[in-house]
Amino acid sequence: MTGSTTGSAPALGWLARLRTGLSKTAGALGGGIAGLLGGRKIDRATLQELEDQLVAADLGVRVAGRITKRLGDTRMGRELTPVELREALAEEIAGVLAPAERALDLTAAKPFVLLVVGVNGTGKTTTIGKLAARMRGEGRKVMIAAGDTFRAAAIEQLRVWGERAGAEVVADAPGADAAGLAFTALQKAREAKADVLLIDTAGRLQNKADLMAELAKIVRVLHKLDTTAPHAVLLVLDATTGQNARSQVEVFRGIAEVSGLVMAKLDGTARGGMLVAIAEEFGLPVYFIGVGEGVDDLQPFRATEFARSLVGLEP
Repeated sequence: MTGSTTGSAPALGWLARLRTGLSKTAGALGGGIAGLLGGRKIDRATLQELEDQLVAADLGVRVAGRITKRLGDTRMGRELTPVELREALAEEIAGVLAPAERALDLTAAKPFVLLVVGVNGTGKTTTIGKLAARMRGEGRKVMIAAGDTFRAAAIEQLRVWGERAGAEVVADAPGADAAGLAFTALQKAREAKADVLLIDTAGRLQNKADLMAELAKIVRVLHKLDTTAPHAVLLVLDATTGQNARSQVEVFRGIAEVSGLVMAKLDGTARGGMLVAIAEEFGLPVYFIGVGEGVDDLQPFRATEFARSLVGLEP
């Protein structure tokens, strides 16, 4: 058993799905690139137009400026075909994203306690189910705590995912104390010698103070059993929300000590460039990305694969 989370889906199938999932973003960006060149050489005006297009594709002002500066430094005065420009862009975007490509090491503790946070509707509960299935496929013993006790649907959804993945789900009646449930789940995970405990949490942002207090209480009670738990806090983001995804990172970093990101629903948006802006701004690892509803549609993030798909190239 290794510490990294290696893929179980066929590589080619995943890469094809990734490219298809990012096709809306690639189409918007690629069309602009094709119209940008037209036999022109790279000059300051071209770079300015390209920077504007990158900003419009949600890569962010800082990233767009950084990429166009690099292109100016290395390719000023050259005449590039649209494919050559895409290749150059993919290389620069991959360079921005490289620090975010880190494996999630689940061997740092046993059980490894993974607290999953995010706004309701981002795909958080589904992501937990997919993670459980993935980890079970790697031979790990997994337990799930249905800690979003305010939503009966979330509890039932996790029961279904748990049964499908072969992971025990610790749940209580809707409205139960989430911290107490987390404590019980960690006790059971230790007794069962589970490798991983995934804890779902509420995602109501209407009252941030209440949510902060609830998450702090969960951490406090976990500390009674393991002073190092949780060992990771994953924030699940919905790519279709664009700039809202960025603001959610800011909010949840203030509420919980977020240690990594999962970007879901990349297949439903033309705003996939937002992941580049978020990764660059916050410096957090992007552990997984999702491009569909299937269990294998959540895979580890790979900077070069993502960058090439983002500009419409074969990964």
